[in-house]
Amino acid sequence: MKIMKILICDGLEPQGLEILKSAQGLEVDDESPISREVLKGIIENYHALVVRSRTVVDTEMLKLGKRLLAIGRAGTGVDNIDVDEATHRGILVMNTPGANALAAAEHTIALMLALARHVPQANASLKSGQWRRNDFMGTELRGKTLGVIGLGNVGAAVARRAQGLEMRVIGCDPLVSMDYAEKINVGLVPLETLLKESDFITLHIPLTERTRGIIGEKEMRLVKPQVRLVNCARGGLIEEKALLAALR
Repeated sequence: MKIMKILICDGLEPQGLEILKSAQGLEVDDESPISREVLKGIIENYHALVVRSRTVVDTEMLKLGKRLLAIGRAGTGVDNIDVDEATHRGILVMNTPGANALAAAEHTIALMLALARHVPQANASLKSGQWRRNDFMGTELRGKTLGVIGLGNVGAAVARRAQGLEMRVIGCDPLVSMDYAEKINVGLVPLETLLKESDFITLHIPLTERTRGIIGEKEMRLVKPQVRLVNCARGGLIEEKALLAALR
């Protein structure tokens, strides 16, 4: 039987690691967290890599991985992998969409609540020995409009939870049908409408050349002055200079 050598580059849950190690025909080495320099020196020995978001598998790395047949991303986004180059070399790139959807959705709701109630600022103030209750009154989520950019696994899960908080939910996603949006009780609108009407905006889309900087100076001009913006996807979706200027 031919042995397939797999390298774990980033941390995996013990259960997942055990599944791989107990499978026949696989030899699994867990070197997480592995540095780029160390990976460059040993990648040629492996048929497959398992990565998360930390390890970058770019063109240089793929050229060194002469035996690579597959790259598995333990997560949704694959922007840390040069998929085009991998495909050109016949290397299969796989991800696990939905694996952390509920965790990401709950984290999004947690951040929305923290923004609404000024939790970080109030906590810092209290730790400094002050009690400025009136300065951190905040606002309710009930009755507010949430704009969800991207209605995939995470975005839809956020929408359902926001509805439980009695929020009005609108969404923008060119890949979603009107029927699907109606099924999850989300009003499908153009991005410009979402930006203008939302009290809270949350992003749940992959980072691609098309989506990079989807929220920039032009978009920042459209939002409400008191809007709360949550990005639980990729940092590159928002132009940082435009964000900083808007905050100032």
